[in-house]
Amino acid sequence: MATKSARRTKSPKALEKEVDRLERDVYRAKERLDKARHRLPEVEIPDYVLRGSDGKALTLSKAFGGKPDLVVVFNMGVRCPMCTTWADGFSGVAHHLEDRAALLVVSPDAVKVQRPFAKKRGWRFAMASTAGSTFYKDTGFESDDGRPWPGVATFYREADGRIFRVAKTAFGPGDDFSPVYGVLPLLREGQNGWWPKFAYGRRARAK
Repeated sequence: MATKSARRTKSPKALEKEVDRLERDVYRAKERLDKARHRLPEVEIPDYVLRGSDGKALTLSKAFGGKPDLVVVFNMGVRCPMCTTWADGFSGVAHHLEDRAALLVVSPDAVKVQRPFAKKRGWRFAMASTAGSTFYKDTGFESDDGRPWPGVATFYREADGRIFRVAKTAFGPGDDFSPVYGVLPLLREGQNGWWPKFAYGRRARAK
């Protein structure tokens, strides 16, 4: 049987201190995670040939745009509303990221499918199709049965042209890559069954 002290509810002040402590713990854990990621050996990769939004061949080295750093967002394609949510977010901050590094969003969709969808969403980042390429598989964003996985990877291009994958991580509900999942837990009932959609309200009914 629980004691009275065990059953007693913590005071609001005590709960606030507990939340503050947990937030600091999470922040420190993320710092340790970042350091651990950078202790992993970088992996040299070939200069993959993708397909740009203009339908022409786009080498990975060209996607750097003259910068040494490249951020590649791996999107599952137009059939995934969750991946679309992440891409919407990256579109909003693209100009910030591109001040520090080149940014490219890729998907396995053919250009003829990818391009009109990106235009409809109003995305403001460069895109490329990986159709016919092993880019997803070789960089760890493909399941054993060939399905693409969402995530982000960073690459560095040496002065001699060699390209290295620096770090990578997958996307998932609750991660740091969509502001939506950072805000929903603050609501009284949290996510409460909410799931991303391509459109909401009147826009959804008009489709």
